[in-house]
Amino acid sequence: MTKVTRRILLAGAMALAMTPAARAADPLKEIRIDWATYNPVSLVLKQKGLLEKEFAKDGITITWVQSAGSNKALEFLNAGSIDFGSTAGSAALVAKINGNPIKSIYVYSRPEWTALVTGKESKIASVADLKGKRVAVTRGTDPHIFLVRALLGAGLTEKDITPVLLQHADGKTALIRGDVDAWAGLDPMMAQAEVEEGARLFYRKADANTWGILNVREQFLKDYPDIARRVLATYEEARKYSLANYDDLKKTFIAVTKLPEAVVDKQLKERTELTHSHIGAPQRESILAAGLALQQAGVVDAKVDVKATLDALIDDQVPLPTN
Repeated sequence: MTKVTRRILLAGAMALAMTPAARAADPLKEIRIDWATYNPVSLVLKQKGLLEKEFAKDGITITWVQSAGSNKALEFLNAGSIDFGSTAGSAALVAKINGNPIKSIYVYSRPEWTALVTGKESKIASVADLKGKRVAVTRGTDPHIFLVRALLGAGLTEKDITPVLLQHADGKTALIRGDVDAWAGLDPMMAQAEVEEGARLFYRKADANTWGILNVREQFLKDYPDIARRVLATYEEARKYSLANYDDLKKTFIAVTKLPEAVVDKQLKERTELTHSHIGAPQRESILAAGLALQQAGVVDAKVDVKATLDALIDDQVPLPTN
């Protein structure tokens, strides 16, 4: 072996040793996680300081970031500005299809958090009535996907309406002001519009609301699998507490949102189920149905293997506590 060959081999070995795959992860100093009003468990988790208590002995800081919608949580995850983010399952799938390096690892709720909404004086009574109308929607979220599927079911597409792209809270405001004819709503803003403004949910389909899912950056899960397990165990503690202590959950929710009890009860009592945590077959079926519907509607490219992408998205191997 010549000296030149040895030098080339040595340089290659050193380069390999320095790649992220070969290098051990640095000690973790911070966990960045989101909270959202569409994820009530996250509010309890944050308010009670459960993650801070869990990781205090490790010297790990917890940094909280608000997500205003699944689209924002997914943007933060893709940019690496948070490690864990709460979204709808269908939104996570679309993000994965578009190359967002995430894994879905936990269920925080089974909600009916979206419906199609119109004003109390509106003559809109069905999805078919949306043809030619202005509809407020937040792209990359469950309400957007819900709208696309509803239009498909009525023989329409987004080309038959005028989408007005607004974040959820602004969509509600636009509806109440009369700037749009309808809105693909999201709780708690939807419940607020319903209770306080007489807004009407003219199209509901609970099964088309995909699950509330906690996602993690793939690299974080790969580098810190035990940390991810402990985050999920702590999330599970907050979910069980929320389930067993509704009055405290409501109090925490009101403190954060400043919404009246009637609005909060409508979201939490009528349209939020917290009895699930493990991510498995029901979530797969629901998310797959949404993905295939989006593909049929032309939102997802026909060449995409939706099932394979879903398999790559869901990681059900992060263990949860058994008691």
